[in-house]
Amino acid sequence: MQTQKPLEQAGQAPATALEESAPVIPLKHPVRNAIAVLVVVVAALAAIDVALNDRYHWDVVVSYLFAPRILTGAVLTLVLTVVSMTVGIALGAVLAIMRLSENPILSMIARAYIWFFRGTPLLVQLIFWYNIAALYPVIALGLPFGGPSIVLGSANVLISPLGAALLGLSLNEAAYMAEIIRGGIGSVDRGQYDASKALGMSGSKLMRRIILPQAMRVVLPPTGNQVISMLKGTSLVSVLAISDLLYSAQIIYSENYQTIPLLIVASLWYLLMTTVLSYFQEKLERHYGRGFDAIIMRKRPRKVRSAR
Repeated sequence: MQTQKPLEQAGQAPATALEESAPVIPLKHPVRNAIAVLVVVVAALAAIDVALNDRYHWDVVVSYLFAPRILTGAVLTLVLTVVSMTVGIALGAVLAIMRLSENPILSMIARAYIWFFRGTPLLVQLIFWYNIAALYPVIALGLPFGGPSIVLGSANVLISPLGAALLGLSLNEAAYMAEIIRGGIGSVDRGQYDASKALGMSGSKLMRRIILPQAMRVVLPPTGNQVISMLKGTSLVSVLAISDLLYSAQIIYSENYQTIPLLIVASLWYLLMTTVLSYFQEKLERHYGRGFDAIIMRKRPRKVRSAR
């Protein structure tokens, strides 16, 4: 039986060796590069125009950027965001659990709440809570149908403009957070439930230690977006004459008629706060996304072709 000589002895290199020795040339993208250059040129021209246009009154922007009234409004905006999101997340978690409950009454109540608060505009809800005294002049706790009650006080006193703003923002946010948390809980594999029940875990312990920590990876990205949206949405409370960041800027430009510069000041502060929030959102996403294959890699391998 005649044996075949190896390719090396026959003077021919293996195919793999030829492929490894061939130079690799990156693929060229002339159209993409041309579009990128065009976008950079347009952005540079726009930036130059904004910087050199005297009608922006950059000197006024700089003079009011750290004005005490603007700083006070920025702090109040942060307080509204933190309190409203904290209450919204807590109430949203309760609503999400009720929504997934096997009890039809609890599930129906959660569905109705989410349907109402997501279906009506936030501005309408804020104005409603601001005028709640028209429906309930006196707030009292007691039994229905004429039973004994304890009068807490006048609605105009108990529900101030700030209280109305917090009620409107918090209750509206809870409806959105309920759906976000429900989606995160639904993303956990059913095997986790079965394994936890086999270990004898109660329903509350199962939710605290097993389900919610795993759902955080799915819940965090939309929650971060909701926080940023809430930060900007607090500007709606200006209709209630609350001195948030936007209302403070409006008060100043109503006095000196520098509308555009003061709006730029407010926008710069909003941009700064959203940038900080986005940074911490990214850190949290990385922390809770460790160990999962679904993490999007920042660096993608470049497409190459071999020269032959």
